[in-house]
Amino acid sequence: MDWTACGVELPGSAGPEGHLAIWATALEEGPRAPAVINLLLDRSGSMKGAPLAAAVEAVQQFVEMAGAEDYLGLVVFDALAEQRVPLVPMDVAGKRRMIQALHQLRPGSGTALHQALELGAKALQRLLVPGRRPKLLVLTDGEPSVGPDTEAAFERLGVKLAQSGVSVHALGLARHYIAEILAGITLPSGNAFEHVDGPDGLSVAMGSLAALLFGEVATHATVRVRPTGFRAIASRHSYQAHVEDDALVVFLGSISRRLTRSVLLSGQLTGAGWGAEIEVSSMQNGEQRREQIPLHKVEVDSTQGRFIRGLGLELQLVSAETASWLSLSRKDNSRSEALLEEAEKALRELKGLKAAAIRVRRHHERLKDLRAAVERGEGDLPLLIRRAKSARATAHVSQVIPLHPERIKR
Repeated sequence: MDWTACGVELPGSAGPEGHLAIWATALEEGPRAPAVINLLLDRSGSMKGAPLAAAVEAVQQFVEMAGAEDYLGLVVFDALAEQRVPLVPMDVAGKRRMIQALHQLRPGSGTALHQALELGAKALQRLLVPGRRPKLLVLTDGEPSVGPDTEAAFERLGVKLAQSGVSVHALGLARHYIAEILAGITLPSGNAFEHVDGPDGLSVAMGSLAALLFGEVATHATVRVRPTGFRAIASRHSYQAHVEDDALVVFLGSISRRLTRSVLLSGQLTGAGWGAEIEVSSMQNGEQRREQIPLHKVEVDSTQGRFIRGLGLELQLVSAETASWLSLSRKDNSRSEALLEEAEKALRELKGLKAAAIRVRRHHERLKDLRAAVERGEGDLPLLIRRAKSARATAHVSQVIPLHPERIKR
């Protein structure tokens, strides 16, 4: 796995600012380690018909992509949660067992999401596959109606699961699930939930998740940054972060092949002699690996410089877009319009940068939906707001580290 750290100095409203981008890229060659995943499938009444049929087909596709060394299990839940298939290797017999169980599913009533998460985690915690972090993958289309149902309860559960070593991924379908609940259970383990507009999109979404989960080469990826020459420094992505002495520690989660994980840190500079000591760590093949990586200062218009600037603009865009949707849901149309214009301005600047590593099209499509909703009141607001809050739009200032006065003077 390759780590890179680049920094660029840019003018800011209160003086010069330093921006550090640190990213990890997993090499494509070499065998992957086996995955251990308990699938949690919602079969509540709202899943009746096309949603459940599409979910069964998508999960079956996920099962077919698994290798004989992977372990999968199946929890189904309505008003009750049941471990329908225990965690078993995905050899011919294991796949047959999973597919038979999927074809036997019928919709029920109620949504015991909290119970399903606890049950699925307990099964994972009874199985050891050396070098692998166990995972829960949740597919749901509704809000919990049985057992704990508050955002706070699920946030606590998300922290508890992450601390126990279980990583949670989630896929929300359509317009009735609670985005904050899915964020609460996934963010503590370094992930974010995915959104699908309707049954037709489930197959593609599950294929993307399979590539992420079956291509994992490292877990517990963490970045520790000890800055110099900064008045303060902030992690602008939504990864879990905390202050440790004079360093900011950011938890990136898992790294998969062909998927780059990056984090952007920014802050006001106190002088020309700015920099940072950067230590990265991760678990690979059951071993803890640590290394110091150098910070390369780059020119504003270099490829890396445009990438760093692009990351910042992307975060501005997404934050403004999400806030615009929330304002629209509160019927504060004037604020929603102002935030939309802010997002559109960031998108224009992002296009002008031509940073190859930044995918601009996804933002164009979402802002087009938002513009239609703001101007004509069109669109399914609950669905579109959930789309804006999903993994593709997860961004905010997660942590600020104030530096000691003596460090500022130096």
